[in-house]
Amino acid sequence: MIEGLEAGAEAGADALGPAALLASMRASRSIENTEAARQLDLAARWADLHPPESIHSAASFTVAGCEHEEPIAGPGTPLVAEFCVAELGTVLGITSVSAKKLIGHALELRHRLPRLWAQVHAGSVPAWRARAVAEVTIHSTPELTVEAARFVDAQVAAVAGRIGPAQLDRLVAATIKRFDLAGVDPAADPEDGYLHVDPRHVTIHDEDVHFAGTVRLEAEIDLADGLDLHQALAHGAATQKALGSQESLDARRAKALGDLARTQTALDLYDSAGGRVAGEERAGVSRPDLPAAREVVLHAHFDASLAGDTTVFGPTGRLEEGQRLLLLEQLRSWCGDSRTKITVKPVIDLNQEKSAPSYEIPDRIRERVVLRDRVCVFPWCGRPARGCDVDHVIEYDHGAEADGRPQPGPTKTDNLGALCRFHHRVKTHTAWRYDMVAPGVFEWTSPHGHRYRRDRTGTTALEPPDPRPARIPSPRR
Repeated sequence: MIEGLEAGAEAGADALGPAALLASMRASRSIENTEAARQLDLAARWADLHPPESIHSAASFTVAGCEHEEPIAGPGTPLVAEFCVAELGTVLGITSVSAKKLIGHALELRHRLPRLWAQVHAGSVPAWRARAVAEVTIHSTPELTVEAARFVDAQVAAVAGRIGPAQLDRLVAATIKRFDLAGVDPAADPEDGYLHVDPRHVTIHDEDVHFAGTVRLEAEIDLADGLDLHQALAHGAATQKALGSQESLDARRAKALGDLARTQTALDLYDSAGGRVAGEERAGVSRPDLPAAREVVLHAHFDASLAGDTTVFGPTGRLEEGQRLLLLEQLRSWCGDSRTKITVKPVIDLNQEKSAPSYEIPDRIRERVVLRDRVCVFPWCGRPARGCDVDHVIEYDHGAEADGRPQPGPTKTDNLGALCRFHHRVKTHTAWRYDMVAPGVFEWTSPHGHRYRRDRTGTTALEPPDPRPARIPSPRR
């Protein structure tokens, strides 16, 4: 019946003229904006139902490279229990991080940007525009007070949310100046005493890997450092050309930056005695006395077959870092471009069950779980398994052996799953439960009875929800 309705709708759309199609598209966009606004309201209500027991159990964002955490919304917004975001995310089919952002944006708009909040629900500002503003006001450095956020709200609402990223950054900077949030004494620096926000950063977007095996790097550095870097890249590009490289200037500059990361040892400019031997490696002269230039660890997986005594690798494989497609030629280029230490690990049969007699998980079993699961096995999560905890699906009973009872949760591959630290804690401290129904196939049940199947292909919502009452979690390790 549903297929018939879909076919009828498609036939109706084909019968529409240009004007009617545009009107239908406009109506569809209006519905989309209305539902996005409604989702923000529902997310804020979900937060209202889940206040944390203490500030230590409030939801927050982990800041890479720092010990502190950032709240999901700015000062003046209510705190939210950290584990409630997991259920909201799974119902929406998004990650827990995305669910935290949704809740944080909703609270930021409702409590600190009320004019934008009202415009979103009046239909004059799309939810995505308002959320972009909220993202900036939440993570401003220094943080915006409630009064400063209200000032930004008034300025943005006056233009119905139509403000670009650069304009918004300037507005926030002006707000920090206006409310003297930087804590700088103007008399100390008459020219620029109102504000000093250090913009320096280096960001490598390693989660967005191009099919060609490249990543984007973005940086803001001191002018003097920038000029020095420009000179070093120009010198490196010229050196490569002198050594016979036929690549473009941009490609040579990019390779020169990689050489800087390896302290320029990849070009083999000096031998162990200090003599100049540029190009010697490329001429095929082996230099075992020199250390390996590249120490980056990549986990690449390729299909292989035997042709006589020769191993033949397939042309395409999978790179664990970034979960991306990898071409064999790319790997050969990376390994052959400098003195690179290469380790080929033995083939692991993932269908062969492995076990250990104790609670501790040995590396040989951990590696099997990582290769089997690839990512965290919580619904919709995509964190690489290599950085995850390995969890006993059925809890390991530390007192079983002493009591002479069989171990209910043995340490074996069929009772282990990869869970990122957050979802490991969700499973340990909340009413979420899961079972492994087949090797690498997990079925999860949420505290409200929603069920999900997670396997190597992704997450599938199972209906109807489980009618069984949520269990009371017991302490786990």
